[in-house]
Amino acid sequence: MKQLYPILLLLISSSSFAQVPSNYYDSANGLVGYALKTELKNIVTNGHTFNVNSYDNLFNGYATTDVDNYYENDGTLLDVYSENPSGSETSFNIPADECGGNIPNEGLCYNREHLFPQGFFNNADDLPMVSDIHTVIPVDGFVNNGRSNYPFGIVTNTNTSYANGSKWGTGNNYGYTDRVFEPIDEFKGDIARAMLYFAVRYEDNWDDSGWDAPDASPYNPLNGTSDQFYETWFITTMLDWHLADPVSQREIDRNNAAYNWQGNANPFITHPEYAEAIWNAAPDTTPPTSPTNLVASNPTDNSIDLSWTASTDNVAVISYDIYQDGVNSFNTTNTSFTVTGLTANTNYCFTVKAIDSSLNESDFSNQDCENTTDNGSQTTDLFFSEYVEGSGTNKALEIANFTGGAVNLSNYTIKLASNSNNFSTTYNFPAGSIANGDVFVIANSGLSASCQPEQDDINNSITGFNGNDAIGLFKNDVLIDILGIEGSGTTFGENVTLIRKPEIQFPSTTYDANEWNVEAFNDCSDLGQHNQTLSVEDNDFESVSIYPNPSRGPILYISSNEAFEYHVFSVLGKKVAKGSTINGEINIGYLDKGIYIIQLSLGGQSKTYKLVRL
Repeated sequence: MKQLYPILLLLISSSSFAQVPSNYYDSANGLVGYALKTELKNIVTNGHTFNVNSYDNLFNGYATTDVDNYYENDGTLLDVYSENPSGSETSFNIPADECGGNIPNEGLCYNREHLFPQGFFNNADDLPMVSDIHTVIPVDGFVNNGRSNYPFGIVTNTNTSYANGSKWGTGNNYGYTDRVFEPIDEFKGDIARAMLYFAVRYEDNWDDSGWDAPDASPYNPLNGTSDQFYETWFITTMLDWHLADPVSQREIDRNNAAYNWQGNANPFITHPEYAEAIWNAAPDTTPPTSPTNLVASNPTDNSIDLSWTASTDNVAVISYDIYQDGVNSFNTTNTSFTVTGLTANTNYCFTVKAIDSSLNESDFSNQDCENTTDNGSQTTDLFFSEYVEGSGTNKALEIANFTGGAVNLSNYTIKLASNSNNFSTTYNFPAGSIANGDVFVIANSGLSASCQPEQDDINNSITGFNGNDAIGLFKNDVLIDILGIEGSGTTFGENVTLIRKPEIQFPSTTYDANEWNVEAFNDCSDLGQHNQTLSVEDNDFESVSIYPNPSRGPILYISSNEAFEYHVFSVLGKKVAKGSTINGEINIGYLDKGIYIIQLSLGGQSKTYKLVRL
């Protein structure tokens, strides 16, 4: 082993450090779930000191936080990526053996490792996370390079292994099968608690300007929320490691030293029980209060505005189900909603229920009814049915025909309004017609190869749009349908795929975001077809059930052989699957254990179920 430089003889033993104050977490007493997580964020943010020099100063910090007084007990660096608890390894002096860049071999030097990869937040907002000593640790430079920006997980197919048994490769971590890095068992809990700390300390920073979007890299474990913070598979893995490898004296000493160094502590070391209290909290069985003061107003030929007073809940209201004439038809996170796709001169009655984060439902609000007008605005004609605004030139437009008969395209054009200007660029359809129930797809030559078989025509000019460029469908040079707002430049469809909801019957000269379902970036899997479901004559939705529930999978059964459309959501509202039922069945074999929301849709009606996957 390498010898210590004399300066290190001046180091103070960890036992002389001040302890994390005994009342440090008092304000979190009695809290559970994400309320506890947010209060811990407030606690560990208060007193956290950092400045532009903090990153360079970490080497001095490591001389107090990461000295090996536990294995070799020789004052060299304790490196959780390369430490061999049952044998010897090449050790490093602090700070002399620090290095950077591409390291050719293991055991040459150490550098600073961001447990949550710096590449996912490397921007002007990178303080204090770039220098947080709880999550930026000293490790072997070669192993650090090998870890790259892979998330942590269990490796079953090893690509590279290191001297102490750390390795990276692929596996199946609760459904995640891409590359992961796996430390040895001795330090899995240490790393898990550091990652859980990061989820607390930076819960409201994940979408700061310059941070990678959760889906920008397959290795980014963020799930796109401040609450759960990480993807379910990653949270589950970290909780597994946290429970399997309890807090050690080394972690306690390091936490105290880190508290002295930067003024805050890792709560999961002093209170390991907080982890499950946040992410596996006791079930919430208290429903929200009922929405009140529901008002239906501002009717048009095909829409009615709704507004109501918000519900309250012991944890959090996450959304509202809107019932149209007794049928659960819409869902929103707001306290107002515009119901579209209605029939002229028809009376509609509405009620609303509140849904909390545990999917408890409130009682119904008051009922309010309104009559649509009859000004002759509804016109059965062609309309936009899908819009793909993907990366680069992965772009397409889809036009649908549900008029009841074939439509000759010679009378129609599409116009593009770029950069806040009025409509100018014009696209003329090729000779031909669209059959009833069919679609016509205009694609950019850069459309994803998997979707090119669905394209009917290629035109790079009309598909040169960005997410703030309005697009109009014209008949005899008269606007009949629109995406966006002409001359506005308002962003309405950037980096998304938009699909017209199946209950929409008519084109509209006013863009309404509520008429569109938002799908994932670069998703063109539905291109080339469109469903319009306007009525259910033989299906009583209230009698439709799903079983078994709870379910161990892999098949979920529906008590009807109707071809329902289904969407599966996590409890945080993230869509995880969609499709159509086949012979009354849905394959759920891919779902991890947990609670999900399944929405079945048919004929303009929909019904939502809570599914427990065992």
